[in-house]
Amino acid sequence: MDEPPCSSHTCSGEPPVDCSDTAPCLVDTIVKGKTGKKNKKGKKRQSAACQMKTDSECTLVTAEQSSPSQHLPEHLEKRSAGSKNKKKSQKTRIILPATSIASSAHREEPSSSQKASAQSACDQSTQTESPQLQSFQTLSTQTPPIQGIHSPPTESKSTQTKHSSFSLEQAYWGRSFTDQSTDEQETQSSCRNSHLTVLSWNIDCLDTENISHRVKGLLSQFGKYRADVVLLQELVPGCLTILQNIMKDYQVLQGSDDGYFTAILLRKDRVQLLQSNIVKYPTTEMGRNLVIAHVSFLGHPLCIMTSHLESCKSNSQERLNQLRRVWKWMKEAPEDHTVIFGGDTNLRDWEVKKLGGLPDGITDVWEMLGEPEESKYTWDTSINDNKEIPHSIRLRFDRLFLRAAAEGAQLRPESMTLIGLEKLKCDYFISDHWGILCTFKFEASEEQRVND
Repeated sequence: MDEPPCSSHTCSGEPPVDCSDTAPCLVDTIVKGKTGKKNKKGKKRQSAACQMKTDSECTLVTAEQSSPSQHLPEHLEKRSAGSKNKKKSQKTRIILPATSIASSAHREEPSSSQKASAQSACDQSTQTESPQLQSFQTLSTQTPPIQGIHSPPTESKSTQTKHSSFSLEQAYWGRSFTDQSTDEQETQSSCRNSHLTVLSWNIDCLDTENISHRVKGLLSQFGKYRADVVLLQELVPGCLTILQNIMKDYQVLQGSDDGYFTAILLRKDRVQLLQSNIVKYPTTEMGRNLVIAHVSFLGHPLCIMTSHLESCKSNSQERLNQLRRVWKWMKEAPEDHTVIFGGDTNLRDWEVKKLGGLPDGITDVWEMLGEPEESKYTWDTSINDNKEIPHSIRLRFDRLFLRAAAEGAQLRPESMTLIGLEKLKCDYFISDHWGILCTFKFEASEEQRVND
């Protein structure tokens, strides 16, 4: 049955100008095939249905509730473009065999037994997939992924593949460690020996616009910071395959095999995986779950978690149910483990207050660092124009929580930085979210200091 239109990301106590609970906003959307945004020909484009005026304009999305590995239905809604014609669109060329197209078409309509209750398609993560994304995902299982993600040059296919592969690898590795000066090497080694670096990022792989440039930019950021732990949201199979092929120095734990999902990447020479598991959210309509990894870092046991909580303001209650489960798993982790959760929580501040604030023993890393203004807003349409949002909206959707170990050395946050703030040459940002890069350092416990 049809649900009322989604209000917005922001109608939550921090409304932007012209945004209210009664006026739907273009938020919680993922714009698929956004050629209209930057296409001077003014063609129609596919979009999420948050900007709904009548029930007939609202496209419904269903999700498989029986498993986190879901096939997203592929209903598409079109609307006229041209509100932003200032940029040129660089189309991604997708090479897809005819058999793959047939396979994608076969998956368009899930059986009645697979359908869960309908959810209004007003959310950036439940937006239906564009044909370009279907091709991108299908291709990754049939041909080397590098071939499926490049701008259309004039060389032969073999030459294209070599050039694409080379550029992606170069984007990740960049300036090699051996080319650095002795001082740079010593500084980097010293920092690495004493700090844990954690990067959490919703990388918006559901949006295929300028995907080749954006993936290269993403790999460049991964290579630049070489975080010990990387927590990703809105990853898709095609992009996952590329990361696995290029970032071979990381171990990948993915939350699903299909649709869009989360993942934990562990740097092999720094973090040793002990065990992992996936916790399903029993009432999710968007296939969301919690990925957990028990690891060892410098001899210290850690529990690393990531999730992408239910999106859209109308799903607040489900999101809070999921948040309670996250906190429960954090509190029940082994006492000698430091627990770090990072992800796209889609939280509004009033929702946390509704639950009575953070539980005892669990802290918000941003708050621990003194609430620095420069790293507060991880979803900021006043700067990031990847999506056509008619309002300037600034929210702290992406968060990190920490539960300290009851004994032994204590892990303390030292810094938090937003990354991905620079536009690429294609006039897009890597994602509509900023990434959060945090550094932590172990300190001796008070008992240990007394004994020493």
